[in-house]
Amino acid sequence: MIRRLFFFLLLAAPLGAAAPATPSMSADIQESDVTTQETILRGHPRLSYGGVLLTADEIRYSRKTGLAVARGHAQLTAGARRLVADVITYRQADGSYTVENLRVGEYPFYVSGASATGNKEGVTIKDAVASVREPAPFVPTIHSDQLYYSSTQHIRAEGANIGLNDFRFIPFGQFQHDLKTPLVSYISATGGYRSTLGVYTELGLHIPVNDNLKLGGDIGYYTERGVMFGPSGSYSGKNGDTDYQGFFRSGTIRDHGDRLRDVLGDPIPSTRRFVEWEHQQQLTANLTLNGQFNYWSDSDVLRDFQPKHFFPVQQPDSFLESVYTGGNYFVSAFARVRPNSFESVQQRVPELRFDLLPLSLGNGFYERFNSSIAVLRDTPPGGGPTLDTNRLDAYYSLTRPFSPRDWLTIAPVVGGRVTHYTDALGGRSDYTRTLGEVGVDAALRTSAVFDYKNEQWGIDGLRHLFTPRISYRYIPDAEQGAAYIPPIDRRVFSTYLQPLGLGDQRNIDDLARSNILRIEFDNTLQTRDPQYGSRDLLNFNVAADYRFDRTAGQKPLSEIHTDLALTPAKWVQLDVYQSFVPQNTKLREFNSGLTFRDGDAWSLRFSSNFLRDQLEDYLVDGRLRLTETTEAVTRLHYDTRASRFIEQSYGLRQNLSNTWKIEYVITLYSGPRRESSFGFNVQVEAIAF
Repeated sequence: MIRRLFFFLLLAAPLGAAAPATPSMSADIQESDVTTQETILRGHPRLSYGGVLLTADEIRYSRKTGLAVARGHAQLTAGARRLVADVITYRQADGSYTVENLRVGEYPFYVSGASATGNKEGVTIKDAVASVREPAPFVPTIHSDQLYYSSTQHIRAEGANIGLNDFRFIPFGQFQHDLKTPLVSYISATGGYRSTLGVYTELGLHIPVNDNLKLGGDIGYYTERGVMFGPSGSYSGKNGDTDYQGFFRSGTIRDHGDRLRDVLGDPIPSTRRFVEWEHQQQLTANLTLNGQFNYWSDSDVLRDFQPKHFFPVQQPDSFLESVYTGGNYFVSAFARVRPNSFESVQQRVPELRFDLLPLSLGNGFYERFNSSIAVLRDTPPGGGPTLDTNRLDAYYSLTRPFSPRDWLTIAPVVGGRVTHYTDALGGRSDYTRTLGEVGVDAALRTSAVFDYKNEQWGIDGLRHLFTPRISYRYIPDAEQGAAYIPPIDRRVFSTYLQPLGLGDQRNIDDLARSNILRIEFDNTLQTRDPQYGSRDLLNFNVAADYRFDRTAGQKPLSEIHTDLALTPAKWVQLDVYQSFVPQNTKLREFNSGLTFRDGDAWSLRFSSNFLRDQLEDYLVDGRLRLTETTEAVTRLHYDTRASRFIEQSYGLRQNLSNTWKIEYVITLYSGPRRESSFGFNVQVEAIAF
């Protein structure tokens, strides 16, 4: 937090052999005291020595002791650094100094103290007060009986408290801290009202334990529910090519309110808790470790008490993965577990995998290979038989790309996949499935350039890139053995086109016969850009599948999928995805977003989501800067099928002294949902200090 501040205090740099034997002195009035053998300087006195400048109302310098005492508006300057005090005593011999009534600062930090002593190794300040920005009623402040700062940018404080100005509410006692990292990495306070929670207050804080670890906790009081409390923290570190970072948080409450029922229709117990952990680590230059763990006692504990964490990720995941990256391959170990009984998880306990990237064999041939061994488990939520199996899987393919013309690439593909299951179904102890595929990928690349300019839209010439693509895969008898294979990695609902290649399909326990031709048309429109060379104005892609073999209910021609991204200028952006049924031209899905923005002044986004017979809603998100420190925000969510606004949110965001971010929000909900019909929320978060 305050590393730059203490550079001011490290004024006693080594003076070296090149420094003069006596300091240089000047003043309007210069006297000598025969008794004390001191030179007395008054009237704009200046004393300089080895790059250090001392000024004051009066300076007394003893040639005998090499001691300089500056009184009245005293300033000690070394280069661009300056220290101000009532009295400064400077020792020429070792460059040490003592200070009375210290005052020093550089934006955005300020420090004062009753006294200080320092040298080239560090400085000790008595009765120190350090604040982010100059002292003010809401500015974070550290009070310390004694504060020591070393030349390695570490501080050690004794008898320390942190608070706002003179209000000290968090005792530190004694602590050490590396000033290259924030002193308080996280602090927040939230209060408000929701009919389901009552009046509530939430507080969160992390403080340093050492250079790599910040610990603290989160506590919330809800008049209609009780008290939720849990430890939390964050950690990070770096050493050469290795580094790591992560965080954890938790909460437990004895909920005495109306808890309703969970997603399975079961009553929610009164004791509710959650634990969240996330970790990323670079173990070596080639080895990584990543993981997360999410335990929820019930499906709605975060939705009820921590909605800002629930809505972005409504299906929690718990996994641990380590990946080794070789020259042309990956080796990974992956585990996924199911700590929550209310969700369906295809567990891997664990899965080991090897992936060989396309490798040249010579004569234009390329091979691709991957294999895995996995211990799989799937326990249905709400009861039902558990599926368990061990699966060994391997895929190998050969491709031979060739280009009859510079603008045409054709790549035939042949491949095979062998999968072995233990604990098979249908009365068999095991089962082995062998599949093959043949296919081709082709792309025709064309371009055209147009000398079109438009200064208003920033267009300097146009380049159109047009790439038709075709992909064909034939995978016969892919459904063989379905009666014996435990369907753990199975098909899930999706409206998008799925991967065609046998080696790319994830639902390998639930495959279907495939004889599909995919046709795509990719369009990109670009213009020159002085900063990046070129920028995309338009991306427009169209794709569809033609099925020569079909399952029940499928038509030969699939839905036609289109994807559009239009960015003609920095202040406007349009995104559209749609799919429609060509046989009757009915729209199946349509998602869109139109954004207007004017830098930091304002932004407005209109978006929509449509899925036939399931979803049709419209959203408006707006932001308007009212002053340099305040902006208004709003969100409107309208459900056409229900003919009502299901969410309305109106709020203000305020920047207080560049230290705190405060948000005031009123939220109105409508419809059958767990959220309150009315909510008022005030949230305070530290920006940085």
